Amino acid sequence: MKKTICLIVAFLCCMSVDGLHAQSQADTAMKQAQASLQQKEYTQARSLFMHAYRGFAASAQYEKATQCGVRAAWLYYRENFYQEAFDLLRRIDQQTATYEQETHKSCPDLYYATTKERLHIYIRLKHAPRAQEQLDRLENLAKASLADSLQNDLLYTKTNYYYTFGMNTQGDEAIGRLVGQYKEDRQYDKVTDCYRTLIGMARNNGNIALTARTYEQFMVWKDSIQVLKAKDDLAALQKECREKQDIIDEKDSTLQGRQYIIYGLCLLAALLAAALAGGGIVLVRFILLTRQQKKAIATAHEHNELKSGFIRNISAQMAPTLGQLDASLPAVKALKSFIAHIEELSEQESRLTEKCELQEKNIATFCEELAQQVEGQLKKDVALVIHAPKLNVAIHPEMLGHVLLHLLTNAAIYTPAGGKITLEYKKRGAHAHQFTVCDTGCGISPEQRSQLFKPFAEVKDLTQGDGLGLPICALMATRMNGSLTLDENYTKGACFILSLHS
Repeated sequence: MKKTICLIVAFLCCMSVDGLHAQSQADTAMKQAQASLQQKEYTQARSLFMHAYRGFAASAQYEKATQCGVRAAWLYYRENFYQEAFDLLRRIDQQTATYEQETHKSCPDLYYATTKERLHIYIRLKHAPRAQEQLDRLENLAKASLADSLQNDLLYTKTNYYYTFGMNTQGDEAIGRLVGQYKEDRQYDKVTDCYRTLIGMARNNGNIALTARTYEQFMVWKDSIQVLKAKDDLAALQKECREKQDIIDEKDSTLQGRQYIIYGLCLLAALLAAALAGGGIVLVRFILLTRQQKKAIATAHEHNELKSGFIRNISAQMAPTLGQLDASLPAVKALKSFIAHIEELSEQESRLTEKCELQEKNIATFCEELAQQVEGQLKKDVALVIHAPKLNVAIHPEMLGHVLLHLLTNAAIYTPAGGKITLEYKKRGAHAHQFTVCDTGCGISPEQRSQLFKPFAEVKDLTQGDGLGLPICALMATRMNGSLTLDENYTKGACFILSLHS
């Protein structure tokens, strides 16, 4: 019996020592990850944050585990590894849910961190509907936590969201709420810190609209703060003068009282004159700085347009050289196709925020016309089946046709003789539509799925395809307020789902 008790005690001691060792290693990895991040060694920082996340999770340090996991997720999607980021955030949420079940405690703060990171991913992808869903959930979590710090962080997050999707009025209201709470209490230093935080956040996220607007308001505030302080000093002086006047009246010292009044009025007049002079200087400085800022923003826009213009015109730059080569060679054809795809990819990225003009089209007729264009590419005895009702729907014909035709062409290439290709339309709601293109071909391997919609994910022989077709289609889907995904549950071949919201 004594031997059994000793063994149990020894086992518990070993478990405790292992837990402390894991926590110590996690703390070290977290510090090293932060140092690597400051030195811009992002790959190493991501690996160290993942190591720290596992260590903290193993030692039940869930708050630190969530913090490290969220940083690792950010380092994933900043390099366009969106699937890895989503998977990691999902594991963190599952870990938090398990902790809640074991302790019977609610942890809205931990869910807030992962939800905020998902919101940043959808903002980066310009996916407004999904971003709005995460923002709504973020607001509910902030309310549930009852923490003032989360309420304040939520205002910063909303500001970035509103300016990203062109809702500038709501963005101005959010900025007003952020700085207004400090202006009312005359905490001018905190107002300044608030503007600086907004500018830093906007620059990190590449949000030009938010950067320009916040910087403009910050310059106005910076120039007006001296006037506000002067007004506060003037109000304090007036209060002091009134108090002294009351004392003088109580003592009924007429001569001395009149002298105090005269001195006070003179001092008041001097302060008013100084305030007016200072206000004039501030106004002139504000006008000059505003002009400089507008010029800087215009220069940045001009450089960005020049860069985009160069990429769009790259084929024209290379046309004389390519024209000297034999156009019948597969390598030359592949190179021309690659250049055209790069131009198309750049064009779609630069127009992500533009609103698409929709047209009413009969879906059945539209799908049949697309099918006719690929019939000549089908292998022997391949059946192309269309399931589309005779229903008029508001669509963007050019982009929708491009996406579906690309999917049908790929299906025709990879579907063997005697196979089947299906194009189907379904109405998923009052403003939701879904197209699916399925085939009975070889399918897509699990290793390729995570890179399917990422441009330049691997170095390829251009004569075998440049891999830019699906990334371009995904960008077009985003422009049409939708998404293009692969149905991973489909096992008979490959099945792509195009979901649209009008």
